[in-house]
Amino acid sequence: MSIHNVPEIAEGVYWVGSKDWNRKIFDSLIPLHQGTSYNSYLVKGKERIALIDTVNPGFEKEFTEKLSQLTDIKNINYLIMNHAEPDHSNAIPLIMEMSNATLITSEKGFKMAQVYYNIPEERIKKVKDNDTIDLGGKTLKFIDAPWLHWPETMFTYLVENGILFSCDFFGAHSAAGLYDSDVDEIISYAKGYFGEIMMPYKNMGKKAIDKIENLGIKMIAPSHGPIYRNPERILEVYRKWTVGETKEKAILAYVSMWSATERMIKTMAETLLSENIDVKIYNLAIADFGSLAADLVDSRAIVLGAPVVLGGMHPVAVYGALLVKALKPPLKYGAVISSYGWGGAAIKQALEILGPTKIEVVGTHEINGPPTPDDHQKVTEIAKQLAGKIKQ
Repeated sequence: MSIHNVPEIAEGVYWVGSKDWNRKIFDSLIPLHQGTSYNSYLVKGKERIALIDTVNPGFEKEFTEKLSQLTDIKNINYLIMNHAEPDHSNAIPLIMEMSNATLITSEKGFKMAQVYYNIPEERIKKVKDNDTIDLGGKTLKFIDAPWLHWPETMFTYLVENGILFSCDFFGAHSAAGLYDSDVDEIISYAKGYFGEIMMPYKNMGKKAIDKIENLGIKMIAPSHGPIYRNPERILEVYRKWTVGETKEKAILAYVSMWSATERMIKTMAETLLSENIDVKIYNLAIADFGSLAADLVDSRAIVLGAPVVLGGMHPVAVYGALLVKALKPPLKYGAVISSYGWGGAAIKQALEILGPTKIEVVGTHEINGPPTPDDHQKVTEIAKQLAGKIKQ
């Protein structure tokens, strides 16, 4: 059996997760630049032992070896399922088979544990908000955190040590380091993660933060990325992100086939910059959508540029617009520009996609063929209108 690093993050509390340096994409959507981690934690009380979350498929052998360095797996009394998604719960059946543990879930997690992992009803204990379990000198308190980011999600709080095991909330996709102080770019990674995973549920995130504010948290131990020994570091930015606090900032996301749309985007960018607006430009054909999601977290406006192809909006631009709609960023204003060769349709389609959002479209401009000086002037006027809105 291999000897693994199983650091003790607090007295009687051990990190037993896995680091996946080779993973390059998550949910078939999110690019990973530093891999990710699947964090699991073993808590040893004087009388009982609890395991909080498990690991992703493919890491079961490493996981059980780590646990076996700390205890006989059959001695685990409780297995906490904070969230049913397989990257955290895949090894639940294995641990349940190797032990007589009781699976602890939220009320909504009860059915998921049976459907996803075939856990018998008699081996599951449902807990409600603020229910506790005593391990002997260590008390686990359960906190409902629905829709962060599945309906059954809950947090587990270790009262005596002040550790919040928050599952996906406060997470970051990075295999680097054990603690936040080990990763220089941790807030950047956390921001991208929030944009991709938590931003659509930011209202529920705000409720969760309000619920935990007075717990006396000394450490936040999420299920992906580093552990925060300085919890205020991540709480400070989450307080802003969950209420949709934005900056004087605009994203220009576009596709261009023969440069017409791109030339208008450049005019838009130069005008916004002259108005002291922070501008982020993404060519959607080659863009990192993780970085785009991160910039959506605190941008106030978006400009979508798309040519017409095959009788409609360029498919990559459609994907970009749909992503904006799905992630529900706090964007307040927008504009759409387009070019076509023989038939216009992109602006109408873009407005239909963005219609259900709360984005106020301050202007559109569609051209046939390459842009003329008059077209650039029109784009400049839209950009100035947009800048005025952003500064309001």
